[in-house]
Amino acid sequence: MTAPSPVEPAVHLEGPWTHRDVAANGARFHIVEMGEGPLVLLLHGFPQFWWTWRHQLPALAEAGYRAVAMDLRGVGGSDRTPRGYDPANLALDVTGVIRSLGEPDAALVGHDLGGYLAWTAAVMRPKLVRRLTVSAMPHPRRWRSAMLTDPRQSAAGSFVWSAQPPWLPERQLVADDAALVGRLIRAWSGPRQPDDKTLEVYRRAMTVPSTAHCSVEPYRWLVRSLGRPDGVQFYRRMKLPVRVPVLHLHGSLDPVMRTRSAAGSVAYVEAPYRWRLFDGLGHFPHEEDPVAFTAELVNWLRDPEPDR
Repeated sequence: MTAPSPVEPAVHLEGPWTHRDVAANGARFHIVEMGEGPLVLLLHGFPQFWWTWRHQLPALAEAGYRAVAMDLRGVGGSDRTPRGYDPANLALDVTGVIRSLGEPDAALVGHDLGGYLAWTAAVMRPKLVRRLTVSAMPHPRRWRSAMLTDPRQSAAGSFVWSAQPPWLPERQLVADDAALVGRLIRAWSGPRQPDDKTLEVYRRAMTVPSTAHCSVEPYRWLVRSLGRPDGVQFYRRMKLPVRVPVLHLHGSLDPVMRTRSAAGSVAYVEAPYRWRLFDGLGHFPHEEDPVAFTAELVNWLRDPEPDR
């Protein structure tokens, strides 16, 4: 008899939403969805999975949107492939899911790594991105510049550098039932700290086999590709301006992404751009103050003139 997969109990958490899988870009992706209306696709960051959007899913559905949160490649209930963790391919995962859902386009909402991919998707497949909301992540070119030239941002983003050795970061992430995941989330949060039950959910999801390895691979690519042709080509492509409306959200106490680094992203946008700084919040504003975050998001999605 085959042993039950550890993925389902760790990832298929109950709620008013529905779970299913979709095929896109040569892989299978786990999604959670609620509501009907224009598509809003939610992209999680590290070290989390779709559940980070548990507050926004019902709120967006109630507001008249089809809210879908996906697990990125290698995380949660999605396929753990041996390769494909560069940002260009991960962004094609996102746009492929939009197509698989039968929608002409989507408003992308991305946090952390999900925000990085949202920026990338808006440049690579602009016809599939209706609007863009990014939280706790500068534009890719802005982040690269800050990490290489600003010692404070380089120190704040030290996890990127610590992810480079082989095998060690994965082992650290899963050691002691993924205790490091809980410590990272607490260290990166503001005063509104997550409780132990919330951290347990993220710790349990990280211990699913291969998840830790797949979670750090995108960060390895960011450093190792700097002098390679694929990295040069990617950042050259990202010179193209974002031409869809952008809502940029940031916590004033974010210890991972400095406010100064994130705010410079407007230089890469040739469309209505709105900046919102949440006082007293850290790296996870959508979880630290879900009411304020969701209100800002829904009001902006409904605004026919987002440049006001």
